[in-house]
Amino acid sequence: MAKNFLNRRSFLKIAGAAGVALGFGGQTGTQAAPSAGPGHPLQTSTPADMDSMEAAGVKYFLDNIGKDKDFWGVAMPFTKDGDTKVFDITCSEGSWETSPGNKIDALMYNERVPGPYIRVTQGDNVRFNVTNKMTESTAIHWHGLHVPIGMDGVPFITQPPIKPGETFVYEFTVKNSGTHMYHSHHNAADQVTRGLMGAFIVDPVDMSKEPQVTAEYILVLNDAGIGMSLNARSFPATQPILAAKGDRIRIRYMNEGLQIHPMHLHGMYQTVIAKDGANLPLPYLADTICVAPGERYDVLVDCEEPGAWAFHCHILTHAESNMGMYGMVTALVIK
Repeated sequence: MAKNFLNRRSFLKIAGAAGVALGFGGQTGTQAAPSAGPGHPLQTSTPADMDSMEAAGVKYFLDNIGKDKDFWGVAMPFTKDGDTKVFDITCSEGSWETSPGNKIDALMYNERVPGPYIRVTQGDNVRFNVTNKMTESTAIHWHGLHVPIGMDGVPFITQPPIKPGETFVYEFTVKNSGTHMYHSHHNAADQVTRGLMGAFIVDPVDMSKEPQVTAEYILVLNDAGIGMSLNARSFPATQPILAAKGDRIRIRYMNEGLQIHPMHLHGMYQTVIAKDGANLPLPYLADTICVAPGERYDVLVDCEEPGAWAFHCHILTHAESNMGMYGMVTALVIK
């Protein structure tokens, strides 16, 4: 979904000049990057250990720029049945690596965490064939979308649960545009946070009123199940946003975790233009956006100041420890 303006060499050049912004200071370690369990960073014993671990994590982050080409999401494909867009979704169990060497027993939509993003246009007729290959029942709720009651995806209220081996068909007309989500609504505190989550983006019919941007990014926040993560990766396995001076980018936040996350961008404001899929009549400026569970925020960032700018959750235990940065940390790099 996003343009890539920098190669690793030019990133390193900028990062060296902007070291303070991302904590790129001190010696550069050569040891493997640290790994940690969900929400539980490794503990170190001395200040020298702390410096070494942080240097190793930053080095890993730099060395792997551009290597996770799907970090910002992959689109869910569809076929056509007349005027209906038909999507196939498989729910399965598997292993997902959130950070170097740290593999989690995850739940997946189409073998990914988060699931592939769904992107359609307001007014589209859509059909989802959802097949459960897990060992427990599930269902899909279309979070934020205005659907008929029978399609809302809440077991024993709007439908029977989708038992292992079964397929359930959801079909509806997409009424409201904006940034939404799809996720499990069965054993949800476990199933959603372990991976049964994804973005559902609905473009308005009239795109002329949408802000013109160079690129846009989906950022799914999580803190349980697979741990403190952005798009199901924990620093240093996250990827930076790469932009050029003068670009305007759009970031779509969505919180699929169990805690609030104040997302802080160093160096510049974010212009908040929409909440929960609805455009705001009066956009506002903030450098920290507090995203509660279930909420979505759309923001614009005007990239005017070159450098490597830290971008992280500002609940500091979600982003740093005495092993250095981990979890919900990435960067905006402006060339």
